Amino acid sequence: MRRTFRWAASLVCALVCCAVAAAGPAARGAVPPRPAAAAAAVAVATATEEKPRITLSREEAGAGARLTVRGTGWRPDTLLTLLVCGQRAIGGTNACANAEGRAVTTDADGGFRKRIPVAEPPKPCPCVVRASTVTGAHAAANAAFRVAGHPVAPLPEKRTGGRISVLAARLEGDSGLLNWFGAPERRKLVLTVGNVGSDRTRDPVFEVGSAHGVLAPEWEHQRWRGTIGPGRKARVELTVELAAGAHGAYTVAARRDGRVLTEQPWDVGRPWGVTLFWVLLCLVVPLLVFRSGMLIVDRVRPRRAAPPAEGPTGAADTSRGLPWFTPDAVAAPPPAGPGAAAPFPDERDPEQPSGRSAGGPYGRAAEERYGRDAGAGSGDGPVERQG
Repeated sequence: MRRTFRWAASLVCALVCCAVAAAGPAARGAVPPRPAAAAAAVAVATATEEKPRITLSREEAGAGARLTVRGTGWRPDTLLTLLVCGQRAIGGTNACANAEGRAVTTDADGGFRKRIPVAEPPKPCPCVVRASTVTGAHAAANAAFRVAGHPVAPLPEKRTGGRISVLAARLEGDSGLLNWFGAPERRKLVLTVGNVGSDRTRDPVFEVGSAHGVLAPEWEHQRWRGTIGPGRKARVELTVELAAGAHGAYTVAARRDGRVLTEQPWDVGRPWGVTLFWVLLCLVVPLLVFRSGMLIVDRVRPRRAAPPAEGPTGAADTSRGLPWFTPDAVAAPPPAGPGAAAPFPDERDPEQPSGRSAGGPYGRAAEERYGRDAGAGSGDGPVERQG
């Protein structure tokens, strides 16, 4: 009995061990179910790792037609722009038909589908349809496309390259007479540049600006015509011009590719001619107004009647030329006797021994007032006064 029980227990234990041994590998190889969020994360990671690309429904179309653009491999929920560009978009958006561009947002899988109008770009073909991101990290993709009837031209040769460094810089030029009266100041920024890169530089574009005080400079693009080979140097002249009447401390700077190459101080003198002009204007204008007013008053005011030109006896009044003498000051001459002295011995006529002289200013005045007999005595005797 006991022997049978032991045998049965041993058999049960053996069966249990076999069952456990058989279930072990299956349990170890089983994969637990993944949640939906983890699956979505894996899908997003897969889509992000994929390179953005676009495909077109047509390879060629004329202006005004419609074109379907499909994209894959983009970031989810990203805003993109779709443009038709010339010269393979090597010049950026300047070579694209921006007015006819379209915007699209990618879906959760990083894909999109959008219909856009076909337009002629400002640059000749070879043309492309370009998709680029607007927000977030930059990403772009191009697809070749032919615009029917649009001109085709070879791609422009690469005009810039190498690395330019400034070896010396200075400002050349001087002010003239017109600048003293407020004409715009102009100088030449002379740069001695060298190409320290391994490629040649052809027709480089510089940016020149002038700053005053704390104000930022206003940059102006200037292209220098020429080629600078690797390890070579050249003389570059750039024109700098200020506004009319500008004066004070300025700073002239030149940069290329966003890197400032040099900065030069420039002390601009004050246009004193303008100040002198305003001072003279403030003095001359009131004087002219005053003189004009006086002339108008002189013409408008009434005129006085002119005094008579003849005396009371009808003869011309000669006393006007003698301001120190008036006829009223002449006294009546005394009677001349045989022994009377001449009242005016200094004017006695040598031919007349006595009496007043007919000449001289006093004699003439007396003649006009009292008659000729009162003005001069006779040589024969005294003049009798009539009662």
